[in-house]
Amino acid sequence: MKLCVIGTGYVGLVAGAGFAQFGNSVTCCDIDTAKIEQLNRGEIPIFEPGLKPLVERNVGKGRLRFTTDIIQSVAEVDLVFMAVGTPMGEDGRADLSALFAAGRSVAAGARGFTVIVDKSTVPVGTADALEKEIQGLTDSEITVASNPEFLKEGDAVNDFMKPDRVIIGSVHPRALDMLRHIYAPFVRTNDRIMTMDRRSAELTKYAANAYLATRISFINDISMLCEKVGADVDLVRRGMGADHRIGPKFLFPGIGYGGSCFPKDVSALIRQAEDADMHLALVEATDRINQRQKGLLLDKARAHFGDLAGKTMGVWGLAFKPQTDDVREAPALVLVAGLLEAGARVRAFDPEANDTFRQAMPAAKVEYCNNAYEAVKGADALFLCTEWMELRRPEFDRVKELMAQPVIFDGRNIYDPERLRTQGFTYFGLGRPSGPGRGLG
Repeated sequence: MKLCVIGTGYVGLVAGAGFAQFGNSVTCCDIDTAKIEQLNRGEIPIFEPGLKPLVERNVGKGRLRFTTDIIQSVAEVDLVFMAVGTPMGEDGRADLSALFAAGRSVAAGARGFTVIVDKSTVPVGTADALEKEIQGLTDSEITVASNPEFLKEGDAVNDFMKPDRVIIGSVHPRALDMLRHIYAPFVRTNDRIMTMDRRSAELTKYAANAYLATRISFINDISMLCEKVGADVDLVRRGMGADHRIGPKFLFPGIGYGGSCFPKDVSALIRQAEDADMHLALVEATDRINQRQKGLLLDKARAHFGDLAGKTMGVWGLAFKPQTDDVREAPALVLVAGLLEAGARVRAFDPEANDTFRQAMPAAKVEYCNNAYEAVKGADALFLCTEWMELRRPEFDRVKELMAQPVIFDGRNIYDPERLRTQGFTYFGLGRPSGPGRGLG
């Protein structure tokens, strides 16, 4: 089939390359000229494991190309996938301006029956509104279907090629047939295609992300209680996760979730409920707890040191999660900003996100280091924000020797507290009991 994908971010680029891998002819479009030029030079603008070889293979086979000409690209395609950004606006609602602008371009270029497939995360009713607007701009028959994505950054290629489920929101017989056909190779051994109305499909995406975010905030709240009562959150989460009705996933305490999905989707869902004259109390609490978590390490540092002015602080991990260079809503942004405001000097390292963090905080006086050990040289404390594999088992004897004071604030609970204390470190985790005289857990 001939496909057009509008948007070349995490969703669009992965989807375009993934569809091309199954023999489809795919044109990926974007209004960002610099990004398209970069892709045409063979450069991938984002870090996502497995994506670069997938793109290179399909460009080489002539099945995948990149252009800024949306109108020309949609003229002879069967399906147009919308993967444009829907960022959080100032009022917390999803900003749909890019989506509707892309829709108008499709209307200008469509020739005959066209299915617009909305992969962008959008509020309930967006497909209805988009279809109504587009149909008033063209004589071509255009229908809009909802096909929300469920990709994890850091494992997006695998998620796309081997989906847990494919949700198609449409009641249009021809559109349903075309979408079932395009996704059939992805679910050949186990048909996981689910069809429903568009509004249910749109809400499914928000509900799924909000639920996962709620699990994270729940265990973070429990970790706070553990500190108050002297329990160990690591043991508590294991005991909870052993119940098959609960399971262990998304029950790891930390300094909050970030990225391009959970924060904005939680906020947008809260606003959708308000527009429907109701409150989602649980989701609202999820958001409040997450905001609190992002400030926890700074609070612990102030409780331990008092005045942070003049202190040198090493920060490991800047991306919002491992296996990505994405720093959107990353907890490290809050920590670093707080440390700098308190007068501390910050030396930071991330295996992939140094550059994107620098772009996110261009005015911040952060020293970006080439490796983890350089970041702790002369440091009064080390803050672990992102649990990259290479940061899980460093040479702690070397770390201690390099640091001015052997103090660790573990924002992901990946280190063994007793082992570190035995090695002479003062350790601060989340929801873990403290050793005698060693400070808060």
